[in-house]
Amino acid sequence: MAMLDPVLIQLLQALGATIGALGLYKGLQLIYSELTSPLRDLPGPENPSWIYGNFKEIWNEANSVPQERWVQQHGTTLKYKGLFGVTRLFTMDTKALNHVLMNTNIYQKPEPARYNLGRIVGGGVLVVEGEKHKQQRKVMNPAFGPTQIRELTEIFMAKSEQVSPDHEYLFNDLPRWYEDDPHPYDQSHVPTFAILDPEIEASQKTMTRIGNQLLRESKLSAQDKSTSTSRDLLSLLVHSNMSTDVPAHQRMSDEDVVAQVPTFLVAGHETTSTATTWALFALSQDIPVQTKLREELLAVETDRPTMDELNALPYLDMVVRETLRLHAPVPATIRQATQDDILPLNKPFTDRKGVVHEGIRVRKGQTLQVPILAINRSKEIWGDDAPEFKPERWESTPEAAASIPGVWGNMLTFLGGPRSCIGYRFSLVEMKALLFTLVRAFEFELAVPVEDVDKKSTIVQRPVLKSEPKGGNQLPMFIRPHVRV
Repeated sequence: MAMLDPVLIQLLQALGATIGALGLYKGLQLIYSELTSPLRDLPGPENPSWIYGNFKEIWNEANSVPQERWVQQHGTTLKYKGLFGVTRLFTMDTKALNHVLMNTNIYQKPEPARYNLGRIVGGGVLVVEGEKHKQQRKVMNPAFGPTQIRELTEIFMAKSEQVSPDHEYLFNDLPRWYEDDPHPYDQSHVPTFAILDPEIEASQKTMTRIGNQLLRESKLSAQDKSTSTSRDLLSLLVHSNMSTDVPAHQRMSDEDVVAQVPTFLVAGHETTSTATTWALFALSQDIPVQTKLREELLAVETDRPTMDELNALPYLDMVVRETLRLHAPVPATIRQATQDDILPLNKPFTDRKGVVHEGIRVRKGQTLQVPILAINRSKEIWGDDAPEFKPERWESTPEAAASIPGVWGNMLTFLGGPRSCIGYRFSLVEMKALLFTLVRAFEFELAVPVEDVDKKSTIVQRPVLKSEPKGGNQLPMFIRPHVRV
């Protein structure tokens, strides 16, 4: 066996020593940061693992359940441990959360989170921060305005009608689905749209290729004003980007425009489809609510209502609101402070040493959680029946809900502030269009015990079965055509 070159050995030893020294430095830096953290005296759960922190509790239980338990035990402002014992801040104080969501120059997505999300959706408006985000948002806002969504509603209804007994291919695992008396064991899985292919790079290349093709077509259409009738999102975005209202130096590059395509697919399509899935789950658990909703929808004389007609249906609106409150597709998000700051509080908290605090001192680099689902299900805000699906609660919204800093509906589902969901109007009308068609045409019944249904989150929270842990995302349901009397 040949001897290694002495110079190479020295280089490897030097490299090993450098890596070791860097690791030691980072470790000591982490220990010092934790020992001197302004959050060190906050109450919170015990750290069960120096490696995983409290993450295993979060991973192994339904979304927001551990946090809700911690709030009961330690109060609305607390700390918990992330990987390698790094402290994370958690607060249910709506004044503090409003401060975080409004000050996007201070509180941004952590770099690792942006990197991982960017691998899936690219450099679109969901990922970028700072001036880049402001630029993209300014150009994109007109494409998501009420006028544009009103025009898109016809497309929503046309696509919704494809989910009907005449379009069996959508549910091809149920050959007798549309018969008058389906076999009791005929089941269909409500579409939950599994997460993107693990080969992320290949998927990105495919989406980029398709995006570039769509962009070329949209630009040609936009340039030919005499024949331009396209109403799809990308065409609307191209029109907005080419508008004379947008100075040339503020326009998005072709690369930035194409980067929005996977954002439309993942952030828009995935969240709305998942929310619709949970709406059908909730309706299958409350047949009187399902019946009441169907009666309202069947009273509409047209099969293709406009956006204004959909929004004028009060019980449909309540069902959508209650679904998005109780089953928010994205259960939580995180932010990291880019500078030292103090979070204002509605309610002072007492630390472990008995000291009362009127605000929370936050150090640069501190990570905190924005608890979307926990706020939406807070008993302090919504009452003791907060964990229950009750559309009628929207007939009289609790006063406390007005403090929630959300862009829509007195909830955090679409977040709030400058980084609130740009497509929330799109999502709401699309979801109403789907439910309008589905609930008018079909009756939904859960095909497994409700205790068997669990939630697991990978960007969005999807249904899984406890009895089939390796079965992937699924929600087995009996789906029967509704026979009008």
